Amino acid sequence: MKPRPSFAAAHWRLLISLTAMSLALPGCASLPGDQLSSLTDEKVEVSELPGPAPTVVFESGLGNYEETWDMVFSVIATTNAVFAYDRPGIGQSTATFRPRDGATIVEDLRALLKSRNVQPPYVLVGHSAGGLYMQLYARRYPSEVAGLVLIDSTHPTQFEGAGALANRSLGNAIIGAAGVFGPVKSEFDALAATGQQVLSAPAAPASLPIVILTAPDKSGTAIAAFDNAKRADFARLYPGATLREIDSSHAIQRDNPQAVIKAIQDVLAKARAH
Repeated sequence: MKPRPSFAAAHWRLLISLTAMSLALPGCASLPGDQLSSLTDEKVEVSELPGPAPTVVFESGLGNYEETWDMVFSVIATTNAVFAYDRPGIGQSTATFRPRDGATIVEDLRALLKSRNVQPPYVLVGHSAGGLYMQLYARRYPSEVAGLVLIDSTHPTQFEGAGALANRSLGNAIIGAAGVFGPVKSEFDALAATGQQVLSAPAAPASLPIVILTAPDKSGTAIAAFDNAKRADFARLYPGATLREIDSSHAIQRDNPQAVIKAIQDVLAKARAH
């Protein structure tokens, strides 16, 4: 059983909302196949189940535990190998003082998969900030990627201009909460740099199967309009992708796990056809 800090916050869309939700969850059992793995001098909590290729690799949102995938992970494991993990400072994974930009996170994930002999190509599934990291992985290492599924993903310029943290008053309060966001804030602070890393990398191959799920914010606020425009812009960033709007909170994998399962299954089907 994993401890969950007692923390409550009003629902806020995008990265901050699900970070708050994750830390508010009560303790729950780890995913199947949970164990500690070594990465350099650090310990990383991973959940891995064997099965047919390609392996489906899950990347959680900002501050989220791997258990956020619990309603999806076991279903996909009935047809394919699956892999999820907690980034440094989350769950039982060792905290780190190393950089927390996307390039470092992608290289850590690649090293972790290699150390466990999880062979590419992978179907990458990323939620929120995890979607930003998976975009970077797919662009930098296209030969290692069989497909990409983005779950209400962070846009590369989500927190620039009108979307800056200063314009997100509740998010600013949450990120600044003392003693709660230690391992998370360094990732958040690097998101703008990560976004630029994504945009400076080559475009994803036109043949890469991609499904993008979005959950538009219907609150009618100015920041909601900004965020929804970023969601719509994924059609420009990934012109060959299938985009689906889901009536859900930011946490689509918890509110509507069947939509996420179908997205993964659709990408797997296309990957097999290729």
